[in-house]
Formats: sequence, structure tokens, C-alpha cells
Amino acid sequence: MTRRLLVSYLSLAALVLLCLEIPLGFVYSRGERERVVNAAKDEAESVSAYAALSLAAGRAERDLPERVVHCARRIGGKVVIVDASGTLLATSHRLDVGLSGTLAARPGIAAALRGTSTVDVRTSRIGGVEYLSVAAPVGPEARPAGAVWLTVPTRTVHERVHHVWLLLALGGLAVLAAVAVLGFAFARWAGRPIRELEVATHELAEGGGRFTPVTITKGPPEVRSLAAAFNHTAARFAHLLSSQRAFAGEASHQLKTPLAALRLRLENLEPDVTARARGSLTAAVTETDRLARMVGHLLAMARLEEHAAIPAAVDLGAVCAERHRTWQPLFAREDVSLVLFAGSVGPVLAVPGAVEQIMDNLLSNALRASPAGSTVTIELRMQTPPRRTLRDGRPGWVDLHVTDEGPGMTEEQRVRAFDRFWRAPGAPKGGTGLGLALVQRLAHASGGEATLRAAATGGLDVVIRLPSARAQGEGGGPGGDRPRRPRREAPALPA
Repeated sequence: MTRRLLVSYLSLAALVLLCLEIPLGFVYSRGERERVVNAAKDEAESVSAYAALSLAAGRAERDLPERVVHCARRIGGKVVIVDASGTLLATSHRLDVGLSGTLAARPGIAAALRGTSTVDVRTSRIGGVEYLSVAAPVGPEARPAGAVWLTVPTRTVHERVHHVWLLLALGGLAVLAAVAVLGFAFARWAGRPIRELEVATHELAEGGGRFTPVTITKGPPEVRSLAAAFNHTAARFAHLLSSQRAFAGEASHQLKTPLAALRLRLENLEPDVTARARGSLTAAVTETDRLARMVGHLLAMARLEEHAAIPAAVDLGAVCAERHRTWQPLFAREDVSLVLFAGSVGPVLAVPGAVEQIMDNLLSNALRASPAGSTVTIELRMQTPPRRTLRDGRPGWVDLHVTDEGPGMTEEQRVRAFDRFWRAPGAPKGGTGLGLALVQRLAHASGGEATLRAAATGGLDVVIRLPSARAQGEGGGPGGDRPRRPRREAPALPA
């Protein structure tokens, strides 16, 4: 912000200076030219008057040479005096032989001998130097006794004009420097409250609702008003988050205990229930378990939304192996094989605890959907990024596949499967409709994504894509080892 404000101030100041200094420079340049021309004309008239007196007194040969030399030094040019016939009387510099004989033929001298003063700017044929030429008659204009011819190099005029432009340029630079200093100070003063608001906003976003109120007593009134509005909004936001956090913590205790007590009471009723009512009691226990799972999922999603954890490196292969060992007895009891294809995929970036929850939800859904005698497969695949992505420093991806041989889903059902409380028609009983929604939120919080595909075996292939935590040059990337072929662990034997 400071840089943009400073650039805008300098641009505006430069525009104003250009609009003022360019016309001023032309005016001063024209004034300098006129001053030099007038000075040359005055000098020519002065020499003409002195020459007229010297000719009248008969002292021309003695006084004029000294006078023209003195005049030429003063103006930095040349002075020539001729008589009425064009014969050279005095000169400040030695003239060429050919030039001294043709003085009367020069336009300025010829006009002066006729009684007319002239001012001319022309380029001399000798040396290619541009001169300012002034000629004045000596004596009365009706019958001049001679002529004075004065030449001044235009270099003198140009030097004066360049001096004027140089002074204007230096003045403009000085003004721009002063504007830069003052503009930078003002921009820092105006931008400091904005930077404090930015820091407070980041603290609010990263601190989970904890923030320090911004105290801004300096800066523009609009920024102070914005700071007050931000403090009010942030305070309300922090209050809402704390209220939601308190609700989640209290609900985890207040809801789980009654549900556990209700299930225990239902199980204690089993010996006293007749055979005819046993089905209703079993259904009640099933619904109680379903309600407990639903409460657990809702609390997990609430905690995920409250605590925006930062993804960290997680050993995906180790977590999958551990969940495989945990779930294998349950799959074996239902006569479903659980197979793990483990490979050297390295660590991934994920929210702490997210991979375990994702695996538990996916394996629970796969177990309910898999018929007896089928197989559920867990497979890890390293997705090598393209070379351009590697050059940009972007990480690769690791795909976690959980594939079953159940009834699967249609394309329309796979699109809606991540909606909360949505269940596919004909889905097994006991589901809550929140498992896949929680899986998707955990994947997004970890910087990945979750997709559903049709499996080649006719079931469902759930793909969880997570960013790899491997740096370039390690295994799996350019310059590192290629991923080893996944090994197949022995499937669990049916119970």
C-alpha cells in the first residue's frame, strides 16, 4: 500500500511539474535569445556611434582597432568596421584574404551602407559554424560613413538556453525528492493502521477465535472507523466460536452418557421380554447404536470446524497397516477378506488424527456394504507430478484406495453421497449418512480431496488424495528412488 501511494504521489507531482516547467522553459529560452540579440544590437549601435565620432575627429586609425578588440572580448564574437566604400577600417580578428575583399558584398554590410540596420542568424560557409550577425550604419542613416558588422556564435545562446533547462530540471528533481520524502511519510502514516488490521486479521484466522483488539488512535478517520468495526465484529465472532466450542464440549458429555445408559437398560430388558417382542427390542438397540454413532460424527465435524488444525507429516503406510490390524478381526467375523497393498509412498500432509478417522469410516462403510465371501482392498498409490509441477515446487500426491465388492452406486448417487444425512436407497441399516461427509471434510482440511468411483469388481472405489510431504530429490520424485512395487499382505482367513 505504501508503495502504491508513493507512486501515485510522485506521478501526480511529475505531471504537475511537466505542465508547469515545459511552458516555463520555453518562455525563459525565448527570453534568453531575445536578451542576447538585444545585447548584440546595443553593442553594434555603441560601436557605430563611437566609430562615427572617431571618423569625424580623424582618429579612426588610432582609436577604432583598440575599440573593436575590446568589444569583441566583451561579447565573445567578432567586430568589423568598414568605410562607405566597403574598405576595412578595423577588425578584432584577422580576416581571410578572400573575405576582406568582399565585405561590401555581404548582405548585412550592404544593407547597413544603405542606412538599414539588420539582425540575421545564418550559417557561415567557413567551418560550418552558426553565427548571429548584426550590422549597423555609421553616421546618419541617409548618408552613412561606413558600417559596423558584429557576429556572435549562436553557441552562446544555446549555452544560456541549456543552462535554463538544466536549472528547471534540477528544480523539478528537488521538488520530486521533497514530494517523495513527504509522500513516503504520509503513506507510512496512512498505511500503518491497515497493516495492524492485517496482522490482527491473520491472528484471528490462525488463533481459532483468539485475537487482540486493535487500538488505532492515528491515521485517517475512515481507518479508525474500520478498526472499531473490526474489533466489534471480531469480538462477536470470538464469542460465537467460544459458545460453539462450549456446546460441543458439553454435548459430548451430556449426550453420550444418556445414550449409553439407554442402551444398557435395553440390554437389561432382554431376559424379561417375550419372544414376540424380541424383534422390537433388537431394533431399538440398533437405533440406539445408530444414534450414538450419529452423535459422534456430528461432534467430530463440529470439532473439525472449530479447530482449523495445520496439516503435518503423517506416515500413511504405517497408519494403514495399523488400521488393517485393528479391523481385520471384525472383517474375518463377517467372512470378508481385508487386503492391504502397502508401498513406499512416504509421508503425506494431513490434519493430526484425520487419516485414522478417514480409514475407520471407509472401512466401516465397506464392511456393511460387502457380502460374505467378498474382499475389501486397501491400496496406496504414489502419483508422480509432471516435470513442470516439480519445477514450480509443488508437491506430488498419494492416493488411498478403499475398494469393496458390494452393490456400488450409480453416478447420480456418487454425486450426492457426500451430502450430510443422505443415504443411498437400499443401503444397509445402521448407517447415519454422515460418514462420507466427515471423510470429505477431513480430506479438504488436509489439503486433499475425496472422490467416489465405480470399481472394476462392481462395487465402490473410494479415493482419498492427499498431498505428499516428500521434498524434491527424495524417493518418488526426480533424482530419487522410484516407488517400489506394493507388496500384498496375506488376507485374513474367514472365521
